[in-house]
Amino acid sequence: MKFKDDFTWGVAAASYQIEGAAYEDGKGLSIWDMFCKTQGNVWEKNTGDMACDHYHKFKEDIAIMKELGVKAYRLSLSWPRIMPKGIGEVNEKGIEFYNELIDELIANDIEPYVTIFHWDYPYELYKKGHWLNTDSSAWFEEYTKVAVDRFSDRVKNWFTLNEPQCFIGLGYGQGEHAPGLKLSEYDLILMAHNTLLAHGKAVKIIRENSKLPAKIGYAPVGVVAIPNSDREEDVKAAEIAMFHMDEHTPVGSIFWSNSLWNDPVFLGKYPDEIIRRYKAYLPDTLEEDLKIISEELDYFGCNIYNGREVEMKNSVPVPAKRPYGYTITAFEWPITPKSLYWGPRFFYERYKKPVMITENGLSSRDVISLDGKVHDANRIDFLNRYLLELRKVSKEIPVEAYFQWSIMDNFEWAHGYKHRFGLVYVDYATQERTIKDSAYWYKTVIESNGENLD
Repeated sequence: MKFKDDFTWGVAAASYQIEGAAYEDGKGLSIWDMFCKTQGNVWEKNTGDMACDHYHKFKEDIAIMKELGVKAYRLSLSWPRIMPKGIGEVNEKGIEFYNELIDELIANDIEPYVTIFHWDYPYELYKKGHWLNTDSSAWFEEYTKVAVDRFSDRVKNWFTLNEPQCFIGLGYGQGEHAPGLKLSEYDLILMAHNTLLAHGKAVKIIRENSKLPAKIGYAPVGVVAIPNSDREEDVKAAEIAMFHMDEHTPVGSIFWSNSLWNDPVFLGKYPDEIIRRYKAYLPDTLEEDLKIISEELDYFGCNIYNGREVEMKNSVPVPAKRPYGYTITAFEWPITPKSLYWGPRFFYERYKKPVMITENGLSSRDVISLDGKVHDANRIDFLNRYLLELRKVSKEIPVEAYFQWSIMDNFEWAHGYKHRFGLVYVDYATQERTIKDSAYWYKTVIESNGENLD
């Protein structure tokens, strides 16, 4: 059994996590550049100043992708590299870099999938009020127009935003990510709305201005509930847990809710509980805004790494007790392969859009062995287990693509360089790349279209 013939096998990365060149060729500052300057924000005082030096080594990195048989690369654009002040002036050196990157991908038969925003928000716009400013969606609209005007003659696949749950929730709610704030829930709901409105305006800009027929998606976190058994009531419990919220749902959970971030986009409305709690804090233009937010998308993208087992008890969904010693990654995330079955299934049943897995992968403590190689058998096993579940669900619902996170080890946000997610090992002192065993394994998966999974 294999995936459908036109299935897309890809890899993913993000601008701030790999590019480096943080102060070169006219790039403006991002909130991550500034966040890294404060002691205690990032593990071991790490910064993204150089990261993987992809800005200078992109041809070498694309050659590795070519060697591995990768069909698509999900990259992100750095907003302040393209527009140093976030609006207004365009940095032609930044445009030149992405033009060369896109051209090199196409020359190597690798399809570019472009994410417009993956967290490196312009610092100049942060100073103007960031996502709290009612003009913030217009700023994003202007930036998107520049990207589409300059790249859509070769790029036809777009993602608007990556994981708004994280850049709003962790950046402005919990303070763990840039810019490191802990704002009230009333500020957060307005920021969420402005973010969703920015997404909708970006979709409209792409549709109206793309030089090639465009396909557009969105890449939120896929927060997955997994039935603890095959019992019908447990399946129902998991579905409820993924989408339902009520007066008992804590504020912290609301801002990680699948429904908050997806119902407005795909169903054109906020969940009832959001309206009950926060309508007074949302704009008077809510109904008009929702029409923009729900601009038609071509697929449902989601980043899925794990899930939580759920069961029904006394007609209420509750988390199931995990056994002692359940398996975890180096990030201490649970290893739950079935999340790549139940997540896509539940999302498709609710939103009726073909699914793309825009991120999935393993954080591990990889090392270069004495033989000069990286023997990451744990990553191979992880990916094998997850992809078996994705292959299973692909026979039941339309699954279009899988993007492994990540093509290379990189700057893992507040964790710096502690974690390694890559198929390619990066020595950050020398910038030497070493292709891991898992990368060669992934190559065989691509070549067989998943038929060799077992």
